[in-house]
Amino acid sequence: QVRLVESGGGLVQAGGSLRLSCAASTSIFAFNAAMGWYRQAPGKQREMVAVIRSGGSTNYADSVKGRFAISSDSGKNTVYLQMNNLKPNDTAVYYCNCRRQWGLGDYWGQGTQVTVSS
Repeated sequence: QVRLVESGGGLVQAGGSLRLSCAASTSIFAFNAAMGWYRQAPGKQREMVAVIRSGGSTNYADSVKGRFAISSDSGKNTVYLQMNNLKPNDTAVYYCNCRRQWGLGDYWGQGTQVTVSS
């Protein structure tokens, strides 16, 4: 089992920045896991925002490229999402995810609300 706790959400004006944190209860890259941030806006499906793997490779949704950056601190078992130049359509609940390979588990945090006002 992996427990994930997100923090750092809040209300920000368009153009502002926030940094989300996801603290894991165990080693974040155990079992070759990928750590990711996903978001779900009201009435929409959950979508991938950014993913990072143990080797440092990353993937981003096209809508956030150049504005968001995912990073990790293995010593602290924490993954971050730096969000810059926020836009109103970035408003959503942001979820942290740990997806281990070989069917060894897919874990979610409880989510943190990000609201961007225009």
